[in-house]
Amino acid sequence: MTDPTAIQPSELDQLPDRDPEETAEWQASLDAVTEAAGPHRAAYLMRRTLERAEGAGVGLPKLLETDYVNSIPTAAEPAVDGDEEMERRITAWNRWNAAAMVTRGSQYGVGGHIATFASAAWLYETGFNHFFRGKEGDGSGDQLYVQGHASPGIYARAFLDGRLSEEHLDHFRREAGGNGLPSYPHPRRLPWLWEFPTVSMGLGPISAIYQARFNRYLTSRGVKDVSASHVWAFLGDGEMDEPESTAALALASREGLDNLTFVINCNLQRLDGPVRANFKIVQELEAQFRGAGWNVVKSLWGSAWDELFALDTTGALVRRLRQVPDAQVQTYQTRDAAYIRQDFFGADPALVEMAKLLSDDKILECFHDSRGGHEPRKVYAAYRAALAHKGAPTVILAQTVKGYSLGPGFASKNANHQMKKLSVDEFKDMRELLELPISDAQFVDGVVPYGHPGADSPEVRYLQERRAALGGPAPARRTHPLAPLPAPADKAFTAFDKGSGSQSVATTMAFVRLVKDLVRDKQSGRRWVPIVPDEARTFGMESLFPSLGIYSPKGQTYEPVDRDQLMYYKEAKDGQILNEGITEAGSMADFIAAASSYATHGEAMIPFYIFYSMFGWQRTADQMWQLGDQLGRGFLVGATAGRTTLTGEGLQHADGHSPVIAATNPAAVSYDPAFAYEVAAVVKDGLRRMYGEAAPGEDQNVFYYLTVYNEPLPQPAKPAGVDEGIVKGLYRFNTAESAGLNVPANASRIQLLGSGTAIHWALKAQRLLAEEWGVAADVWSATSWTELRRDALESDAAALRGEEQVPYVRRALEGVDSPVLAVSDYMRQVPDQIAQWVEQDWSSLGADGFGLSETRDAARRHFGVDAESIVVAALAQLARKGQVQATAVKEARERYGL
Repeated sequence: MTDPTAIQPSELDQLPDRDPEETAEWQASLDAVTEAAGPHRAAYLMRRTLERAEGAGVGLPKLLETDYVNSIPTAAEPAVDGDEEMERRITAWNRWNAAAMVTRGSQYGVGGHIATFASAAWLYETGFNHFFRGKEGDGSGDQLYVQGHASPGIYARAFLDGRLSEEHLDHFRREAGGNGLPSYPHPRRLPWLWEFPTVSMGLGPISAIYQARFNRYLTSRGVKDVSASHVWAFLGDGEMDEPESTAALALASREGLDNLTFVINCNLQRLDGPVRANFKIVQELEAQFRGAGWNVVKSLWGSAWDELFALDTTGALVRRLRQVPDAQVQTYQTRDAAYIRQDFFGADPALVEMAKLLSDDKILECFHDSRGGHEPRKVYAAYRAALAHKGAPTVILAQTVKGYSLGPGFASKNANHQMKKLSVDEFKDMRELLELPISDAQFVDGVVPYGHPGADSPEVRYLQERRAALGGPAPARRTHPLAPLPAPADKAFTAFDKGSGSQSVATTMAFVRLVKDLVRDKQSGRRWVPIVPDEARTFGMESLFPSLGIYSPKGQTYEPVDRDQLMYYKEAKDGQILNEGITEAGSMADFIAAASSYATHGEAMIPFYIFYSMFGWQRTADQMWQLGDQLGRGFLVGATAGRTTLTGEGLQHADGHSPVIAATNPAAVSYDPAFAYEVAAVVKDGLRRMYGEAAPGEDQNVFYYLTVYNEPLPQPAKPAGVDEGIVKGLYRFNTAESAGLNVPANASRIQLLGSGTAIHWALKAQRLLAEEWGVAADVWSATSWTELRRDALESDAAALRGEEQVPYVRRALEGVDSPVLAVSDYMRQVPDQIAQWVEQDWSSLGADGFGLSETRDAARRHFGVDAESIVVAALAQLARKGQVQATAVKEARERYGL
């Protein structure tokens, strides 16, 4: 058994020591300091030595954790470039109106959050007055990811500068009337103000990282110089527990994104209680970010603590601050001076002596009020340090008190996240604390008034002048009128019209070939942004590597192993492909940044993100919703789609439900094309709608989702007159007669509706029905069950308004006097979306349940969707109508071994 007291081997033991005697002297010095002055002094000297080594460029590992003090001492703080007293008054008005807005809204039961902005007010106000660049200056301005629960404070500031009225504030969380304000940052609901939806916890941080990265991508590729844009992400310390919050930290440091700053509001509380009750979240986050290569700036204590640190000649105060867990710091916020003297200072004799020099008022000032995040000079210094640091992103850990300035009933209470209102008396106490000129007479019938110093007041003039100097209002979303992108030449789309003859081509390959042609377009080709999560070879995209290049800020610093091959792995500083490695979340964050570039930067980009269909909507549906909320445009491509087409991979790869999830997203325009020419038609229409001349009343702020398959099959020629049906979701591909099948003139007939790869099973079933059972079947391609449903829902809504509107699916099937059998490679719920609007007798087949590892044929037989299963289902449906003998069904089952 290993002796725990023995000196364990170190990796340093493996390195040659050219002067063992000198090494022994250094070690002996450390031992001597430890023995004479104690381990704390030894640790202090070691940290100082490591800091000196780091500053001198000596290649040593960085310290992951520093003392629980501010990174920037008071003496090193730069002077604030502005009127601090004026900014204090502005912040006071914002605090008041944010609390009033939520409290007044509480009478309607709509909820809201007061405590978060109260803790973060100075984090925002300092930025708005000194740092955040608007969109009316040069470039694109800065990008602000506002913490969702702080939205009332942003509305309060927009009210002060005249962008919102009292009516707006009175309709916080009540949008139906037309003048309402959404609960959180929602670009789709308030598109002139909000750029980025952030309240879905964890998505703000990862999106901010990839936005900063996409800014570099645009600049490197010469699309637009946005090097002056800075991305600011305001986050909660509890939010950092979400996996997405820290998933891409290494990317940001690896690529040196010094155009990015995280500001983490460390109020030490999450929704139910302390973030780290028995630990210290600030120290944990510092170690995490430093370990990932970020620059860390801690702003923990206000200037009231300067006196205490000056008295700390032994380091006892710093040691005690490291020891006290966060939940106890929260407790100090609610206790009197006597408790703090005993519990905090009483833990060390040196601190007992220090406390004798401090008045009760001084102790309460430090422990109740003085936090780095509540002092504009501290925040200003941290922001300046962040912008000055080059070569790496910066995180600012700003300690605050949740519910600060709202009174003892709110500050640091575990339940304050759920507390939605203040009483009149609490507002009056708040008024005195903030020194606001609001009289008792303004509280009419117990309703708290909004406060405003006047449109021509010094406060409002100062606020507007500061914003004008920084490039206009913020936050703000601008969609400058963009000329429609020129449509690519038809040649790229018509290349599939003649079919592939005897050659077998998967629709995945058809899509890749289409994109290869489109990126060569002289006018719009450079605007395509191919995104792939380390599966380019799976989808046959490696041919794009040498022609487009993979984006890397370093270019290619090595000789690729396949350099002598035609399709070698090429990285370039101006590369067009974003190959993100194995991260669907990161790839989606890329997509969102590119998809909304038309608004963020006034540059329309055309992203397409191709992925295993199983790993798209199932894993990142929340980000797809974020994409829709952010009004993003582009093409999501679920490759190797379907439950039975990906041979051998098994249930974790077999997608039978992504169209169901996609159907829940109002911004997703979903297609399941069967043939190469359908893929081309859908992409062409998507380019027209999102980037070209949209039809009147047609929403451009949508994104397209296409499922494509890896099963190579002969591609047929495009029938005449099917373009409308492809786009709308349904058209008749052929009839038994046009397919050249020999069926009796009075044969029973059935309509087979298939989507995606399933149409090939339907075509085989069509032949079997004719040749072996004398039944005529017509085959229809259902390119989009979801779009058919949405069209039908619109018709239903029109009927409620007294307007007559026939659903397209009903019009397409008009005159058909035979049953309908629908089949897809997805669960039956997918085709059943349209069942209620089909007037004919309806039945469906699908791949319900879990996937399995098998061959394609065996998997389809297992799920009962292969051609033979379709034949049996069709005969059964006709038998129920009395159109074939019931014995035919039993005979077919036996013949096909079902």
